[in-house]
Amino acid sequence: MSRMMRLLAGLARTALTFAVLVLLGIVAFYVTVFVVSTGAGLAGYDPSGDFVVLSASLLVVAALLGGIPLSAAASEANDGGDSRPRAGFE
Repeated sequence: MSRMMRLLAGLARTALTFAVLVLLGIVAFYVTVFVVSTGAGLAGYDPSGDFVVLSASLLVVAALLGGIPLSAAASEANDGGDSRPRAGFE
């Protein structure tokens, strides 16, 4: 029975982690929308909501993709002599 409890505990932990990460992503997106709209207002622009959401989503995607070490993964794969391909997330 302990194996079943460990499995359920792991599943609950994964679901809780997923929910927290989604919540943090939504909060970060709202903060980015606020920053973009406030910055546009300070610059003297009055963009529509469509452009504010588009620019905020592009900024969030760029921030997420900026955290992937693509160049480091390519140099490690060539230098290590290991035949396994690397994804850059190890």
